[in-house]
Amino acid sequence: MNLFSVVIPTYNRLDMLLRVLDALEAQVDAPPFEVIVINDGSTDDTARVMAQRKGITFRTQPNGGPGRARNHGVSLANGTFVVFIGDDTVPEPRFLAEHARVHAEANGDPLVACLGYTGWPEGERVTAFMDYINDYGLQFGYKLIEDGAVVPFNFFYTSNISIDRNLLAAQPFDTTFPSAAWEDIELAYRLDAQGLKIHYNARAVTRHYHPMSVDSFSRRQYTVGKSGAIFYQKHPELGHFLGVFELQSRQLADESGLARLRRKARLGERFRLLARPKVFETLMREHYLRGLRDGLMNVGQAMHAAD
Repeated sequence: MNLFSVVIPTYNRLDMLLRVLDALEAQVDAPPFEVIVINDGSTDDTARVMAQRKGITFRTQPNGGPGRARNHGVSLANGTFVVFIGDDTVPEPRFLAEHARVHAEANGDPLVACLGYTGWPEGERVTAFMDYINDYGLQFGYKLIEDGAVVPFNFFYTSNISIDRNLLAAQPFDTTFPSAAWEDIELAYRLDAQGLKIHYNARAVTRHYHPMSVDSFSRRQYTVGKSGAIFYQKHPELGHFLGVFELQSRQLADESGLARLRRKARLGERFRLLARPKVFETLMREHYLRGLRDGLMNVGQAMHAAD
């Protein structure tokens, strides 16, 4: 019986996926584990190459997003716990051993999840902006939590987390989220109501090979905002957490103000001495709230059409 089933959704990242799989093969002191790769409708050479890869379970599905792919992987799993990582998060050698340690210390409690640390690759260029989104909650928020702490539901990061398989089978990811945004936190919110405790272990490390720029992350934040509207429709009690009340009580910047913020953020991205966390935060919040506004309009229109 495997302790872990490592589930990896993938979409058009074959080269990086191969690095992830090689790193799993190089684990040190790992408990018994299996690897399940779900190809979410990739259009590159993933299907052909993975079909020839030995030692993994591989399935292809029509493109449906990471939540649907993770549910598919869980349905194939036989481990006591499922470990979720991304196809661009490469685990370090003691990654699985450290996840196993946390679950052993919890005596296999099915309501204990282990969150590991996801950081940028060592030796590669990391901008001040990339550090900020990894550390202070825009993408991840690792400098907001302490090693060994039990952390809130909004730290349920599927780039590096392990959780009881039966719990996931009973409470799968909601597949109505169209993008990779909020679907993991929404699941954690439901599990939190059942008593889930997320233990942070900073020694269970993956390295995130997905550099972000001010411009690319601005687009992502807009998408996150649109998905936030779907989250709010499902859980209106989270209006404050999701920024709905903020959107109702403030005026968004006009286009010239947004352009000024963007110029300052790009300077901080290029020159660390000019980096201002407040500028990064304000610009990204503007994009998130715009997405949330448009998403709420879409949800309202859909509900009106249904009536």
